[in-house]
Amino acid sequence: MNHHKLKQDLIEFSKTIGIDKIGFTTSDPFLELKNRLVEQQKQNYASGFEEPDLDKRTDPKRLMPEAKSIIAIAIAYPSRLHDAPKSKKGERRGIFSRSSWGLDYHLVVKDRLKKLEVFIQEKVPGAVLKSMVDTGELADRAVAERAGIGWNGKNCSILDPVYGSYMYLGEIITNIPFPPDTPMEDLCGSCTKCLDACPTGALVAGGQINAKRCISFLTQTKDLIPAEFRGKVGNRLYGCDSCQTSCPYNKRVDFHLHEELEADPEVVKPELLSLLSLSNRAFKEQYGSLSGAWRGKMPIQRNAIIALAHFKDPENIDPLSELLKKDARPVIRGTAAWAIGKIGGDKAAQILRECLAAEKEELVRIEIEEAIAKLEKLGE
Repeated sequence: MNHHKLKQDLIEFSKTIGIDKIGFTTSDPFLELKNRLVEQQKQNYASGFEEPDLDKRTDPKRLMPEAKSIIAIAIAYPSRLHDAPKSKKGERRGIFSRSSWGLDYHLVVKDRLKKLEVFIQEKVPGAVLKSMVDTGELADRAVAERAGIGWNGKNCSILDPVYGSYMYLGEIITNIPFPPDTPMEDLCGSCTKCLDACPTGALVAGGQINAKRCISFLTQTKDLIPAEFRGKVGNRLYGCDSCQTSCPYNKRVDFHLHEELEADPEVVKPELLSLLSLSNRAFKEQYGSLSGAWRGKMPIQRNAIIALAHFKDPENIDPLSELLKKDARPVIRGTAAWAIGKIGGDKAAQILRECLAAEKEELVRIEIEEAIAKLEKLGE
């Protein structure tokens, strides 16, 4: 079989099914990546969301013994929200990161990969194929980098001169020996804008991230966000784009190429107060199609409370006090206590003292006591 021709046929076909970039690489182990991951674990920088087996993350043959090559794809997503509603007093709004706009990208990328699989099976009956997106074992960025999709930027994203870093990635491991592509030259140079823009210093060096300090990671956790980071979250409900929006290669990038990736402005920039009273069913109906809904409503509601504190509107003390008094979830009550203290004032102090007398949960009591102490210090 002419694998060069098959590769060209696949490239041409990919353009007809909504794939913006496609590249090919070998199934050789990603040795440099493995060394970086070992160091990441030593430094305790991993988020815990990753595949724990480093060999599976770095050696395609551990996932498919007969693997010969990997096909990498990229799909460009929008970076600007058109007709976005304004966040104003009385209607404060939060924001989902760009990677959560439109239909859950896992579904979109899987759709494109499935179409590639069908095409390959028609050309090579019996071909062995294994597709994955983000939650698969392999490290998507390492595959994309070696397959020439883009270079690994200092912001830990794959960067392309045309699409910037606003690309979703996916790959197919196969037993077909496709000719590999050449990796792209790293064009970051001496620029450190992404490192400088990171709100929490999570980018400890170019291409190295302490995931536990990353706001994107923190917004997806289910516990109380550590106090040192809460003031940095701002009005983010899910994810963080600071290391992308600060990148010069992303400045004029805004591709609207795929209808299913178009955002509903009211969904991805919602009113904060409306989020606080949503039932599980209502949350799934309104937000379930977003990738940012994968952890459920509680983290989003916790983040909405932090966002309300960010705006410091005194009129939000009442709805927050209702949560502190009545919500069954300690994380929500504890975050509400912190937010009330952050907004501040005599009314806030009074509510916190009343709730402290009634609160039984130690985690929440600590948050109330700390909020009261800070208010008292301000009043000295």
